[in-house]
Amino acid sequence: MKHAITAALFFATTGMAQAGTLYTYTSDTSGFDTHTYYYDDGQEVTVFDTQFLPSLTADMLAKIKETTRSPVTRVVVTHPNPDKFNGLSVLHAAGVESIASAATQAAMPGVNAYKRHFWINVAGAFTPQSYPQFQPVKTTFTDRSVLKLRSGETITLFELKHAGVASTQTVARIDNTGDLIVGDLVHYKAHAWLEGGIVDGTARPDLAAWRAALEELPALGTGKVYGGRGEAGGVAEVVAFQTEYLTWADREVTAYVASAPAAALADPAQASAHYATLQKHFAAARPELGLSYLVGYGVYGLVNAKLK
Repeated sequence: MKHAITAALFFATTGMAQAGTLYTYTSDTSGFDTHTYYYDDGQEVTVFDTQFLPSLTADMLAKIKETTRSPVTRVVVTHPNPDKFNGLSVLHAAGVESIASAATQAAMPGVNAYKRHFWINVAGAFTPQSYPQFQPVKTTFTDRSVLKLRSGETITLFELKHAGVASTQTVARIDNTGDLIVGDLVHYKAHAWLEGGIVDGTARPDLAAWRAALEELPALGTGKVYGGRGEAGGVAEVVAFQTEYLTWADREVTAYVASAPAAALADPAQASAHYATLQKHFAAARPELGLSYLVGYGVYGLVNAKLK
């Protein structure tokens, strides 16, 4: 298990409280190397995304208690993927308030059903009893919401106009620093999850909408961008990297689909070998990027979209 701490940014701004500290908890591969960020304002802790496994959520809470005496009061779910909401039961049991956009809340049950079926009936990694218990968030918002922290600081939640890695996307801004927490919208210096949003029981990637969502970021914050995986970076460099990666990945998958037998790609029994080949190709073509295994898990969505 990795536990990385992001250095605090402190500065005084007239009429604003002193900035708190942003920390990072990162799972191992059992949780898909997912970052959970948590912000300690000195009086309370706000968590962003919950982890895929409740055991990882519990471990994350234990790390927070080692880091600060401030209580965890809320968790924000940035988008409807299970590594963002599967740990809600643990946080709710600890008395933590949960917040997401109304669109994310509406999408979560369908995503949960899709993923539950896959992990139990297709992958065989869980039983009906062992797969994480689904719970909805407690509070929703539309368009924008300002969270007022006990210290006097604020965190603003923005519901993006365009879908990103999922069918809907929330970005959180630490208002004193201008830092943006964006979930899996960004995989800076890493390979991306190319499955797409789960809509009506189908994976539907929309890379054009994802690129448009990235273009919304510069207007929201001027600090660093903290994505769901990979590294943090400045807004301009992160947007440029992710946009280029999506364009490149789209081109590579398009070429592969054009050269491979369509019947084999459409047959689940044969398609997995092609996804593995694509994963190896991505890893070899971009060796400077980490987490190539994410391609093997998620590229089916992009492949199937091109077949259709």
